Amino acid sequence: MTAQGELFSAQPLDILLFEKTAYSSGFTSVAGIDEAGRGPLAGPVTAAAVILPFGLYINGVDDSKKLTPEKRDTLYEVIMRQALSVGVGIISPAEIDRINILQATRLAMRTAVNNLSIRPDCLLIDGITTIDSTVRQKTIKKGDSLSLSIAAASIIAKVTRDRLMVEMDTKYPGYGFSGHKGYGSASHMDAIKRLGPSPIHRLTFRGVKEYVTCTSSS
Repeated sequence: MTAQGELFSAQPLDILLFEKTAYSSGFTSVAGIDEAGRGPLAGPVTAAAVILPFGLYINGVDDSKKLTPEKRDTLYEVIMRQALSVGVGIISPAEIDRINILQATRLAMRTAVNNLSIRPDCLLIDGITTIDSTVRQKTIKKGDSLSLSIAAASIIAKVTRDRLMVEMDTKYPGYGFSGHKGYGSASHMDAIKRLGPSPIHRLTFRGVKEYVTCTSSS
């Protein structure tokens, strides 16, 4: 395993280097993978897998956390138009409580890969955790800033989840989901104390589990 082994020692010099290294090593379909929503107290964890055309550079694509909501929305549409394939995985709060957030995140990523219309032969994954897949994988710390494919996946995952949380704000009013997106802001913590957990809260998370015995919103 010589040529393919080079993939796992590549050091980033530009945001397309990991993709270029993979393709030059003999891989033919490289997917970037990232997630959104590991830390919130409510809502799903969402992951995306994105396969971009070889050599494509999309100006402005970066770690979704560095972008404004307006910029993310604009780039979301660009990525969806220009990507060869996009897959999304969404794991519910109940499943997060059942299997824990780490395993739920891995499951979301695997689901995103399985939902691609093109089968990848190489996965570039943000972070340090692999997924349950026979496809060759490389984990990359801060990959959403170092790989264009991963950065694109981070935008798709973030926008998808944010839009879901805006919908949940209408379904479960009073918690402010459209603003904080389920994260543990002061206003969100106060709403949990006043209203109890909603059906989309993660009941095993600190800040929620203390109020599980309170009357929950329906």
